Amino acid sequence: MVNITNITPPRVPLTDVRTGLIAREWYLFLLSLFNQTGNSTTSLEDVQKVPPTQDIDINAIVSAAQLSSGILPSDLGPILTALQALKASQQAAFDPTNLQNSIQALELAPANTPQLERLRYGSFYDTTDQTAAVINTAYAMTFNSTDLSQGVYIGSPTSRVYVDTANVYNIQFSAQLLNAAGGAHNAWIWLRKNGTDLANSATTVRVQGNNTELVAAWNFLLSMNAGDYFELMWEVSDTSVSLFNDPATAVHPAIPSVILTVTDNISA
Repeated sequence: MVNITNITPPRVPLTDVRTGLIAREWYLFLLSLFNQTGNSTTSLEDVQKVPPTQDIDINAIVSAAQLSSGILPSDLGPILTALQALKASQQAAFDPTNLQNSIQALELAPANTPQLERLRYGSFYDTTDQTAAVINTAYAMTFNSTDLSQGVYIGSPTSRVYVDTANVYNIQFSAQLLNAAGGAHNAWIWLRKNGTDLANSATTVRVQGNNTELVAAWNFLLSMNAGDYFELMWEVSDTSVSLFNDPATAVHPAIPSVILTVTDNISA
């Protein structure tokens, strides 16, 4: 069984202030390492305290050490942690003849900081009435207001909603439909990506009765690349059907003609 050498506690200085020589604890630690790695049966991997967790450029560490002042840092805890994280080949390249500067240089190594995924989202709405001039014709819903936005934004024309990061996006909307005349009339709503209608994305709703309102609301999941855009399209069977905006009253807030939220809470 390999005798794992305990690392000298950080509170023990490298040199003995009374003699100016290496401290006894450090001498025993280094001697033990030498005894365990100076033969053909035990490797540096055998004496590692933890598996490799960082990829540190040992040449950059040595170069940084040559620029240091040669003063041993008072807190060796982070330094020893970084030394344990070195790969076996990097540990072999560690310079025992210049131990003080080499250990100090480890303190300059970048921390292994996890990279968090960027959240992308957008919330938009429109405060105008939107009408169809001709029946059975495709129109794009437009937006004139942004509530929240991070990486999802309105482009030009204002019906286009762009994203700056590739992912799968959850697209949710609500559209306030108004039938300003009698009878029953249909409205169709679907999704268009980069100028092309998406197959099997349309739904129809029927608004019946004079001055009758109906809310169309559902969601889509859409895979998009950075720079892609989508549009919400609509069509009516009668021009009396419109997207209706209602101003605020003393009792309730305004009703936008269209409300849209976009999130990337699904990993691509």
